[in-house]
Amino acid sequence: MSKIYIQTKRNFIVLTISDLKQTVPDSAKHKINWSRIEEADDFAKTVKLFRQGKYDEDSFRRYRLQHGAYGTRMTGDYAMVRIKLPAGEIYPDQIEKISQLSEQYSIGSAHFSTRENIQLHWVILEDVSEIFRGLSEVGLTSREACGNSVRNVMCSPLSGVCPAEEFDSTPYALATARFFLRNPMSQNLPRKFKFNFTCCEKHGMVRMVDVGLIPQIRDIDGTSQRGFKIFLGGGLGNRSFVGHQLEDFTPEEDLLYTSIAVMRIFDRLGDRKNLARNRMRYLVNDMGWDKFQNLVFKERAVVRATQSVITQLEVDKTPNVIKRPIKISNEDGGETIPDGYARWLKTNTVKQTQEDYRSVFLTLEAGDITASQLHGLSDIIRNFSSEGMARSGFEQNLALRYVHEDDLPRLYSKLIKIGLAKSGALTMTAPIGCSGTTSCNLALTNSHRLAKEIQRKFLELKLDEDEDLGDSSIKISGCPNSCAQHGIATLGFFGGGGRVGKDMYANYQMSIGGRSDGDTMLGQTILRVPAKRIITVILKVIEIFKANKKSGDTLKSWIHRVVNGNEDSEIKSIADIKKILEPIVIPPTIEEDPDFYLDYGSDTSYHTKTGKGECAA
Repeated sequence: MSKIYIQTKRNFIVLTISDLKQTVPDSAKHKINWSRIEEADDFAKTVKLFRQGKYDEDSFRRYRLQHGAYGTRMTGDYAMVRIKLPAGEIYPDQIEKISQLSEQYSIGSAHFSTRENIQLHWVILEDVSEIFRGLSEVGLTSREACGNSVRNVMCSPLSGVCPAEEFDSTPYALATARFFLRNPMSQNLPRKFKFNFTCCEKHGMVRMVDVGLIPQIRDIDGTSQRGFKIFLGGGLGNRSFVGHQLEDFTPEEDLLYTSIAVMRIFDRLGDRKNLARNRMRYLVNDMGWDKFQNLVFKERAVVRATQSVITQLEVDKTPNVIKRPIKISNEDGGETIPDGYARWLKTNTVKQTQEDYRSVFLTLEAGDITASQLHGLSDIIRNFSSEGMARSGFEQNLALRYVHEDDLPRLYSKLIKIGLAKSGALTMTAPIGCSGTTSCNLALTNSHRLAKEIQRKFLELKLDEDEDLGDSSIKISGCPNSCAQHGIATLGFFGGGGRVGKDMYANYQMSIGGRSDGDTMLGQTILRVPAKRIITVILKVIEIFKANKKSGDTLKSWIHRVVNGNEDSEIKSIADIKKILEPIVIPPTIEEDPDFYLDYGSDTSYHTKTGKGECAA
């Protein structure tokens, strides 16, 4: 008899189909409507006024960004539309709509970012409102995906299924997103403001955002109470800071009061004049943590005493209905396991706390996915995810959760058919690369293409099968602003330019030893590496590691010892690594190697021309 599993805190309630009869919701449809159709109409009217010269450029830029349309490199006629996925949740009907919109108005592909957004690039400005209109049909919005407001509220894709978590923080992330979306208090902040919820210390970047939250349960006077460990004032960029823990335990009823208090302090005291220093992390650093912490406590008391009783988070704690798909056609015939399955299973799946289920991570190339792949993926989610949706992650990828272990070989076969069965999703062979010079005004290098080149080469070398490299990361930004999170990578790179005489070439500043787990730390700068030497340098670092590692070491743990001065092999410090790498990064002349002077994906001379950035517009 077919069964339905309803998730509780750690276990399942098991019911038969006949027990529930018609009460099971259609989990293939989105449940929260984040959109407002009138915003599409208003955007279309505003674009017309702007084209007629009745709306000045600076005002239009702020308006455009508030609605989630970002400027595109060197042109005012196109935009990038950034679609918010609060808590990373995305349903099959939404994926199908994005596939359709990508084919109609974009370039036939979409891009998953590191902040659980989906981006459509090179959209004609007049077509942006049509995308908004289409998104509203499936409950999605891009409102406040850009600009000086609360950005997409993130949540670990493993929240709710992680064996190490104390409770699922997803409902709290969704409630926070609901509260601040279009909220007047967050429409004109000094700069963007970011929330990250996670499941545990290992699976989130809670110390690298304005407000980071880890769920906790405490026994208080014999009563089990939910709450959070909250970190404030972290962030990545041209200058990065690790966040500070506010207090030992913040009860769940204080979550909203704390969030409002922190935002009010930032709104009141944040630097609105110096655009290079107007993120909250600078305010915390300049004020000093002790003073900022005390200010938060005082402001929270004021908020708690003065806010109306109707000002509260609407946290939906209704258990998810977990319904294993019961009509998966076995059109492949037989139970033959496809080639490459074992490799994929090892590097792309994670066992859930729920028995017999796994979360499956899809390997994308620097976050890119085609419209046809999106279309095929929507059916795969319906047929294989027992919760009827997918979750985007922090690593430019997508997770299908609640896939029954018996269905994994068949799922792999389906993914092969749509070109999404590459292995290595959870290893360093899937580097993060921001959009770089493919679309960004500030980028100096094509970090996006470099990430793809590394992935293709490392999969060819089967480095994803090397357990010593499994927990390491490679992250590449096209400029110092850290959109690809290079500051917390095992091996991080950010773009710039190099020169030999009059000839320029793409160059990267390399850092090592960054991490974002319980031992969060920023990577240490080691040397500049030409773009066409990046792959060689990474392979050399792996070679050095292999020659000096101890039993049980991974590349990540070994580098951690080196940067902290605790290594006792021939490599005592990053200076020793630098000395070995320096001969590799010496540039040839243009006559000796003309290709060296071309950036990846380009057949023209390299230059460092950039446009006006909109990160703080």
